Amino acid sequence: MTLQQLKYIIEVAKQGSINEAAKRLFISQPSLSSAIRDLEQELQITIFERSNKGILLSKEGVEFLSYARQVVEQAELLETRYLHARPSPQHFSVSTQHYAFAVNAFVELVQAYGQDEYQFALRETKTYEIIEDVRNLRSEIGILYRNAFNGKVIGKLLKDANLEFHSLFTAKPHIFISIRHPLAGQASVTVEELQQYPYLSFDQGEFNSFHFAEEILSTMTHPKSIRVNDRATLFNLLIGLNGYTISTGVLSRDLNGNEIIPVALECDEFIHVGWIAHRQMPLTKLGAAYVEALRRATS
Repeated sequence: MTLQQLKYIIEVAKQGSINEAAKRLFISQPSLSSAIRDLEQELQITIFERSNKGILLSKEGVEFLSYARQVVEQAELLETRYLHARPSPQHFSVSTQHYAFAVNAFVELVQAYGQDEYQFALRETKTYEIIEDVRNLRSEIGILYRNAFNGKVIGKLLKDANLEFHSLFTAKPHIFISIRHPLAGQASVTVEELQQYPYLSFDQGEFNSFHFAEEILSTMTHPKSIRVNDRATLFNLLIGLNGYTISTGVLSRDLNGNEIIPVALECDEFIHVGWIAHRQMPLTKLGAAYVEALRRATS
């Protein structure tokens, strides 16, 4: 086992593709595949599982990757200390549902820990992909919500992936609407009052199950419904079409301005928002700092 092989494993896991990793490592795809097979044979474990959909870390591979990253980081510290090499860029990645507080915490992390060089990633993405990203260590932390409706399904996925849910806060549902929306002056609204307005939700792609919806009350039917992929588009449609979406009620004026406001939704549901990470795997320094930033952003 060599340090170079460990770096290969880390890059393949990061890219989720041997071809893409080979390009970034400036080696041929057959050479990279051979190096990985040699390491798997030497250790007598399967690090990556191959399928028609691509390459994924096995359960053994997830554990191996955590150790590999520690070894490579320590080696880089030695090089920096004794060979006067330039410090390696810091790496950190988070995958999240579309929450402004997650962006606020990310900004705080970069401001506090960003060096001259860093490689950070913030992925606002689909619920299933958040779980897969963290399972395969493409992201150290994922942010999503659970409630009475989706709790069992999400809980089983997390258990199968050896992930753990850590609570951040519990919120009563709100709608987000434009300050010029006809319902903007009310302290709260009912589901019936919303029926005439366009309902906006985030598309979940291939896994468009009610249990993966980013919005609660996902089984309800809506006369007018629009799915979008990003937060900016959703907010533009809230303003332009007098639409609404359902969320936690936590907004950031710094990021979202004063055009969008939360209004309480009259229902008996609760939204439990939290972060997920690998069970029994300690957070990195940046991961722990990001969680603290999340807590400040939602307190």
